[in-house]
Amino acid sequence: MLVAHSKNRRPNATDAAIAEVLRGVSADKLRAYVDVLAFPRHYIVERKANRHARDLLLRLLRGFGYAPVLQGSYDNIVAVSCSSDNGPFLLLGAHYDSVPGCPGADDNASAVAVCLECARLLKENEVGKTMVVLFNREEDGMLGSQEFVAHLAGQPAGMVEEAHIFEMVGYCNRAPGSQRMPPGLPGVAAPDVGDFLGLLANRYSNTIAEKVLALAATYLPQFPVLALKIYLGMERYFRDLLRSDHAPFWAAGIPAIMWTDTSEFRNPHYHRVSDTPQTLDYDFLANVAKLALARAVSRTEK
Repeated sequence: MLVAHSKNRRPNATDAAIAEVLRGVSADKLRAYVDVLAFPRHYIVERKANRHARDLLLRLLRGFGYAPVLQGSYDNIVAVSCSSDNGPFLLLGAHYDSVPGCPGADDNASAVAVCLECARLLKENEVGKTMVVLFNREEDGMLGSQEFVAHLAGQPAGMVEEAHIFEMVGYCNRAPGSQRMPPGLPGVAAPDVGDFLGLLANRYSNTIAEKVLALAATYLPQFPVLALKIYLGMERYFRDLLRSDHAPFWAAGIPAIMWTDTSEFRNPHYHRVSDTPQTLDYDFLANVAKLALARAVSRTEK
């Protein structure tokens, strides 16, 4: 395993088209998305609320100009940015359910907010070949994303070229001692301050993580981004590396990266009633959205 840092990358020349898209990111809109979704919405325990969350998200995506569809038996939401449904797509994904009784502002309304803001700006700027997927039932063993990846097996080969899965991306703490790391990871130095975005990549996606780090150095030089790059299939020996919706993509051999603020290793409100919108850092969240957009636009222009 290897930790790579965006600050160790030499910035490239900026692309005016990418920079223009990034300027559209709104911290106020991100906060509004989090506010509207931050209520307990577990698929079983709060079934009515879970459906309400689904309907809110469908309505927002339609308002951006998409024609979202429900996929599978658990109400995954899928929206594509262009008329072609054959790909290859860059996928932006996050789960929209919560644990019972938890408002789930960071887990996982923050991540859904990033997907929504990216969807809005990709449509406004006519950036094609992007798929936004909002999974359900992540909190029940990733049932929604498992079903979605199984569905991909019956689609044209390579339909999803790379997947970026957002899992708790809104909590930042710049105090010394605010950051821990999962125990037992070999060769991983533990940062002490919880002010960075973490990327988790494996043998299928390590090269994509390098490209994201380069984009961070170029367009967001003051935003620290760290990538944990896993080799030789070592992720299967560490449960903490397989706890979100990227795991089914990895199991299927699809390149995927999980983006995270590191969950309970930084955020003291993890799975608590205190996981509310006012605990989040919306400038941090805006930087996450900008970096995701930079990857989506740069891939389209390659």
